[in-house]
Amino acid sequence: MKKVLVVDDEPSVRKVAAAYLEREGFQVQIAADGLDGLRQAEAGGLALVVLDVMLPLMNGLEVCKRIRASSNVPVVLLTARGEEFDRVLGLELGADDYVVKPFSPRELVARVKAILRRSAGESAPLPVVYEDLRIDPVARMASLAGQILELSALEFDLLHELAKFPGRVFTRNELITRVWGEDFPGVDRVVDVHMVSLRRHLGESGQSPRFIQAVRGVGYRFGRAG
Repeated sequence: MKKVLVVDDEPSVRKVAAAYLEREGFQVQIAADGLDGLRQAEAGGLALVVLDVMLPLMNGLEVCKRIRASSNVPVVLLTARGEEFDRVLGLELGADDYVVKPFSPRELVARVKAILRRSAGESAPLPVVYEDLRIDPVARMASLAGQILELSALEFDLLHELAKFPGRVFTRNELITRVWGEDFPGVDRVVDVHMVSLRRHLGESGQSPRFIQAVRGVGYRFGRAG
């Protein structure tokens, strides 16, 4: 079981990140400040470190710098929205990737998995291409006729999950389990709300949708039946 260290001074962030990583089979260690994070990182045995930039006792950039001085363990930085300087400096100091807060836990897990695949030399999942729609799960980017779609993290996950199985009908509850997670406390109406926004991005009309079909009384399907 691969060990991931999550260093963040916000208990809610630590709790959510740990829950999603453990669900994917990782063993998670946590730290609430930079000094403790550095101590655990220097102890070794980690597959990856998730590291907040703004930390008490020692900031994340300094922790990243010290980790990189003695180890090649991958580092993913968590940065606040708009902190471009921190992100650039973090990459220059040796961070492998960054995720902007507030973030989707599924996006964080996807970034962690992608980095570990690269470091292990494993092949990355291939993009899904359907007509002029391209969905790249590694870059977490979708484009239509060459134009990038400005999707939220949940909209991207929803589109990718449907597109991986063209022609298959998913119920709303199945989509909630696959995209939001089994412990999501909401109702299936949330799928319809996100689907309306997603289909708007795709330029779908209610009369003749090209990509996402609503199956009356059941759920949704990507592509046409048969």
